[in-house]
Amino acid sequence: MGPQMVFRFEFDPVNKILLSRFEGRLTDESTREFHEAAWKYATATDASFGIVDFSSVTEFAVSSELLRQLARQTPGLPNSARRPRVVVAPQTLAFGLFRMFQIEGEQTRPLLQVVRTMDEAFAALGVQSPRFELLE
Repeated sequence: MGPQMVFRFEFDPVNKILLSRFEGRLTDESTREFHEAAWKYATATDASFGIVDFSSVTEFAVSSELLRQLARQTPGLPNSARRPRVVVAPQTLAFGLFRMFQIEGEQTRPLLQVVRTMDEAFAALGVQSPRFELLE
């Protein structure tokens, strides 16, 4: 078994952005764990926006079938479909995987965008100079 996937959550209380950062190997198991944790943090912070950053992922061992399943699930938060979310995926494989997720989830996540850099993510959300604090 390779290096473990690590994810952490940060929050910008001024702009109400929940930022999730991944490092290491992305697997089906870590993707499921992240999905559960993300809803918990999104609920706790009442985030208006979400960014998921895959820039530090070293291996994408997640199945496209799992991503399709997750994309089709209705998000669990009230008004979730109206909360813009951005996936940062600079790697070509990751960008393709998350574009598939975006297309598959158009009904459940109409405001999801996939970009290649954090600057593009901030621009997509119309935010300048966010200040993130690590969530425990």
